[in-house]
Amino acid sequence: MDTTKILLIAQVVICVLLILSILLQNRAEGLGKMFGGGGEVYRTRRGFEKFLSVSSIVLIVLLAALSLIILKYAS
Repeated sequence: MDTTKILLIAQVVICVLLILSILLQNRAEGLGKMFGGGGEVYRTRRGFEKFLSVSSIVLIVLLAALSLIILKYAS
């Protein structure tokens, strides 16, 4: 297989994993707080919620790096 095809497949896999990790995160922290809902105090993320948050950040960085690498190979 061509290197570009392997990188594109890896990019698609990372995109799917990123979508899943974002969709699985807690939905109570969305726009509700902006409009006065959810009077909770600040709390730290623990367990699976922390794992999803960290994995989302890692996947975003990987996706950006992989996109730059593909851009370099394409030109």
